[in-house]
Amino acid sequence: MSRKASAKSRAEKPSAYNKALGLLVRREQSERELKAKLSRSGYSDAETGEAIDALKAQKYQSDERFAELLARSRAANGYGPRRISAELKSNAIGDAVIAAAIAGLECDWRDLAERQLLRHYGRNPPADMKERSKRAAFLLRRGFDASTVSALTRAEIGDPGDEFD
Repeated sequence: MSRKASAKSRAEKPSAYNKALGLLVRREQSERELKAKLSRSGYSDAETGEAIDALKAQKYQSDERFAELLARSRAANGYGPRRISAELKSNAIGDAVIAAAIAGLECDWRDLAERQLLRHYGRNPPADMKERSKRAAFLLRRGFDASTVSALTRAEIGDPGDEFD
């Protein structure tokens, strides 16, 4: 590439709005992600703010839509509500939006956790308490709550207390 072509390509840097719009075309982005990416690309805070405000006004950028899509995607990949919530918080999504996105999933978390156990460990019951703990830790890392994990791992090993209920 010649010096003239190189200088010309630098001079034709797209506006912050066009850069952000290009990012949104590829996938939904949170406001925080867009700000960070535009900042790394050398756009000023003022220019970035104006671009994001314009995108929001045109409904091209929406943290609510981002939260819904990310929550749906993560649930489809076998992650629990706690993990989804943590990821949304890391994108500066508010608690009310997170709660609405997770509630909108209408997901049976216990069934999802059970499917993850079957996929990862098969149908063989845990051989001992160490294996049971390992399976519980797996589900907790995937973001399922302690009561769901406890219910599944106890049921798996066949808790002797269940015989007398």
